[in-house]
Amino acid sequence: MQIEISTDSNIEGREKFATHVKGVVESALNRFSDRITRVEVHLTDVNSYKGGEAGKRCVMEARLEGRQPTAVTHQATTLDQAVDGAAGKLKRSVERTLDRNATLKGLRDHR
Repeated sequence: MQIEISTDSNIEGREKFATHVKGVVESALNRFSDRITRVEVHLTDVNSYKGGEAGKRCVMEARLEGRQPTAVTHQATTLDQAVDGAAGKLKRSVERTLDRNATLKGLRDHR
């Protein structure tokens, strides 16, 4: 599973934070790593220099083998919260997608 991270110019400490983000993504999606070819993570500071609540956004997109990509977004006060929230959402989305396909395959095989 390849993990690509991009940030806007308003996010500081990008390299160190990228290592942290990769760890969060790997931890959340480790169970599915053989089914995911790539995860793209996009981090933005929505409010830039203005501050304010829910100003950090994390968009994650997982590319599953043989399926359409699935993407989620989470906006929060801090980057850590945005990444954690998006990773949790992506994990649930991938679980649902793979479980749904397994169920459909089982129904087809049963016929």
